[in-house]
Amino acid sequence: MKISGARAEAFSAIRRRALTAAGAQVTGQASEADKAGFLGLTEAELTPSVQGALKTLLGEIDELRGEVGRLKGQLSELEGLADRDVLTPVLNRRAFMRELGRISTFAQRYGADASLVYFDLDGFKSVNDRFGHAAGDAALKAVAERLVANVRDSDIVGRLGGDEFAVILVQADLETAKAKADSLVKVIERTPVTFGDWSAPLHITAGVRQIEPGADPETALAEADATMYVRKRGRTAD
Repeated sequence: MKISGARAEAFSAIRRRALTAAGAQVTGQASEADKAGFLGLTEAELTPSVQGALKTLLGEIDELRGEVGRLKGQLSELEGLADRDVLTPVLNRRAFMRELGRISTFAQRYGADASLVYFDLDGFKSVNDRFGHAAGDAALKAVAERLVANVRDSDIVGRLGGDEFAVILVQADLETAKAKADSLVKVIERTPVTFGDWSAPLHITAGVRQIEPGADPETALAEADATMYVRKRGRTAD
């Protein structure tokens, strides 16, 4: 039972009243439990000054509990911030790789399909060079927001650094993931990004790899990156 404050009434009196309410016959003789008092103190020791000290102590304990609760909340918030990309509303590389490892282990344990899509913005350097880094940041935010808005809550979006993003599609085999990747590319490229008075189209290339059960996260990411690079080279040659 949580003790919220010291009892002003003697423990023995409280006990006798409770027993009477329960229908028990209560004598005037104090039992050993009555003599035990409160918090190991006998009735005689529970003087007004002791009761006051106990109230103060219990009040301080309640305050400490509240402070611990607040600190736990702040810690949880900071842990969440540590996983977020500093610019965009998605996971940073460290957190994304952790989730990729978790999904790989899950696939190995339960035989569940999952795929990885690696995205790279085409010609992003020219956006920075022509319009400035603020415009480049706006383009990166637009890509992240469009990815998040067009995948399921169970899917995982991350920024790997620079103009590179990735999405883990859970419960998606390779063909399903390829179709989804093409859909995401169209969504991103459909609407130009605007910043102030300028507007610029976005172009992006995607590479898809199915996540092999138990695959090393770095290996899976490198394979998806290689697939993306081959597609980008093909588009450039065309």
